[in-house]
Amino acid sequence: MPLNRRTFLGTSAAAGAGVVMAGGVTVPAEAQGLGPGRPPKRYAFTVMGTTDLHGNVFNWDYFTDKEFDDKAHNDVGLAKISTLVEQVRAEKGRHNTLMIDAGDTIQGTQLSYYYAKVDPITAKRGPVHPMAQAMNAIGYDAAALGNHEFNYGIPVLRKFEEQCDFPLLGANALDAKTLTPAFAPYVIKRMRTPYGPDVKVAILGLTNPGIAIWDKANVSGKMVFPGLEEQAAKFVPRLRSMGADVVIVSAHSGTSGTSSYGDQVPYVENAAALVAEQVPGIDAILVGHAHLEIPEYFVENKETGKKVVLSEPLKWGQRLTLFDFDLVWEKGRWVVERAGSRVLNSNTVAEDPKITGLLADEHKKVVAYVNQVIGTSTAAMTTAEAAWKDEPIIDLINVVQAETVKAALAGGAYASLPVLSQASCFSRTAQIPAGNVTIKDAAGLYPFENTLEARLLTGAQLKDYLEFSARYYVQTAAGAPVDTAKLTNAGNTPDYNYDAVSGLTYEIDIAKPNGSRIVNLSFEGKAIDPAAEFVLAVNNYRASGGGNFPHVAGAKQLWANSEEIRNTIIGWVQAKGSVDGAQFASVDWRLTRDGVPVF
Repeated sequence: MPLNRRTFLGTSAAAGAGVVMAGGVTVPAEAQGLGPGRPPKRYAFTVMGTTDLHGNVFNWDYFTDKEFDDKAHNDVGLAKISTLVEQVRAEKGRHNTLMIDAGDTIQGTQLSYYYAKVDPITAKRGPVHPMAQAMNAIGYDAAALGNHEFNYGIPVLRKFEEQCDFPLLGANALDAKTLTPAFAPYVIKRMRTPYGPDVKVAILGLTNPGIAIWDKANVSGKMVFPGLEEQAAKFVPRLRSMGADVVIVSAHSGTSGTSSYGDQVPYVENAAALVAEQVPGIDAILVGHAHLEIPEYFVENKETGKKVVLSEPLKWGQRLTLFDFDLVWEKGRWVVERAGSRVLNSNTVAEDPKITGLLADEHKKVVAYVNQVIGTSTAAMTTAEAAWKDEPIIDLINVVQAETVKAALAGGAYASLPVLSQASCFSRTAQIPAGNVTIKDAAGLYPFENTLEARLLTGAQLKDYLEFSARYYVQTAAGAPVDTAKLTNAGNTPDYNYDAVSGLTYEIDIAKPNGSRIVNLSFEGKAIDPAAEFVLAVNNYRASGGGNFPHVAGAKQLWANSEEIRNTIIGWVQAKGSVDGAQFASVDWRLTRDGVPVF
């Protein structure tokens, strides 16, 4: 047939409607949604998320010097996460995925401690932080700031930020003078689609207002931390006006709507669900801080009625969150049609040799470090019975804390006050061996990342504090048999929420009801004066309201630091050279029934 102008134009138009070249891919017309009755354009992508990595790269416990394991057989570390990430990318296509984190990255293991304190990244020609190396190799796109990012001071955090190939986000971490964000508040990533228009994905980072309390020594006068809801309400509309098709919040904040620090800060600690409920325009929130596993949780926004999906991937690299988004092209823009989430378990895969090989030297250095002998002990000490007896190994924690606080207050207005100390039996398997004591032995006494504070309490308040603590024991009548396997953890109280206080003497009468158990409470051999003032050396978890003990969260703070208590213990043992229980151990408290000792 002869080719005339009309035939040529008609044929060309049909061909133009039939295919579109997108990145070299031929896309049929029916997939483009062209013309009446044609299906709309669709695109799907996945955002992967981690949180509360706390310095875990390898599936290794540096405090026991062996592979990590727990009762649930969880595994930990970025090397495991990397394997999961590569599997997801192989399935979805790397260009259809993003990778983010919700904070608490550079503190928590001896690996992270080593490169903050022993061989610090801030030194001239210092090393690159192992967490930066691993996260860069995995290919993170963004990470929110956690409260523990500030534990080692702002210079360490800034150096870590410099070493990362991705931004650290904190829309509510503001410069104290200018009240503008001290870190990047958000990042916008573009997802290439087969249909021409990119999908713009905005990631907004929010951190925890509790930093103002927990790391006061590091941030006071330098940074302030307003509420997550307030800052999200400022930035989400801005991101939408900038053309964001999808808005994801990475929030170092739990979902409970509660705060461990009471009214010390006028902003909610665990505000992620409140952000979803109160701020319109959010599609998903990666949750952190609470160390919980939340595969998928929907919160309805009060203004729009839209459901926002939230997910929290536990902690330490034990889980990987997957947010799956299905988008549709409507009225000239991409719209989220469906969003859901799930978590993958890192114990289902092997460590990625790319990561373990990359950091093999760093791992070896830290293993050698934790096995260093730092002193000796004249006798073996263990926590096996410390949940119901005043044992020397708990006295060791208390003497270190009390001496540290006394030194800090020396020469000040409160130097003359008696210093007491609280400690818990965190693990019933911790021990200090007779003979050589290593770093891992000393650190194993304190498995948590707590730091030390000094609070001002009265004798009456201490009595209330001890009564609250004594609820840990099951009420047991005088003369009834005592089974230590059933004596503790009343009301599901965990071991770490039972405090023994040194510097006082007292009995806990377990035959009596809660609130009436503390008897013969004395200081220096005399009944305690309810009005007398004492300094309590207390960990920051308890001081900020953790465990909901009375009085302490509202008590005057006399001193605080950001050094982990376990590292203070290590330093104490190194300085003393020898641990001799005879020099510090004493029986300050005991369990009784009608005045008769239980043990």
